[in-house]
Amino acid sequence: MKLLFQKLTAPLLLAVLLAIPVAAQTQDARLQTGSLDHLAAKASQTVDVNIDERLIRMAAKLFSDKGDEKEIKELLIGIKGIYVRSFEFENDGQYTPADVEAIRTQLRQPSWTRFVNFTSKKEGNVEVYVAMEGEKINGLAVLAADDRELTVVNIVGAVDLEKLAKLEGQLGVPELGLEPAKAKSKNQ
Repeated sequence: MKLLFQKLTAPLLLAVLLAIPVAAQTQDARLQTGSLDHLAAKASQTVDVNIDERLIRMAAKLFSDKGDEKEIKELLIGIKGIYVRSFEFENDGQYTPADVEAIRTQLRQPSWTRFVNFTSKKEGNVEVYVAMEGEKINGLAVLAADDRELTVVNIVGAVDLEKLAKLEGQLGVPELGLEPAKAKSKNQ
């Protein structure tokens, strides 16, 4: 599912998010994932990342004002929080549709817009949402679910996808495959 997630979201995220102006930073884009807490006892592996604005500011100080580190530092200035909840299970059926619905209900609020919805019986489901305030992005959410995995990624604050690609694999941001997609689009 991770490979499918990378193949599907990278080009779409790159095309859509780079075309949208980025700015507003409100906590309205923060998803509440406490309803998923009970899944930790059933999971064979869990990831719980909670990096709030204070921790992001501290992390930003660790990056220099040169090269790629400068870009990461600039991205962090716009981010208010990075939150990831991921559960991997050894058996099917360890989470319920109600668990997923608790997240989707929040994403039905007027500020959220779903722009990617992929469903596959073999690969699972991937949904990508942006929280908008006017024409400005103030959050990003990814909901990925298959038979043995449930993942919610929530980035709160101004989201610049090109800069976000630099954060992949750091500060709890999962590998989304954005960097290869960016390279492909330049070569084509």
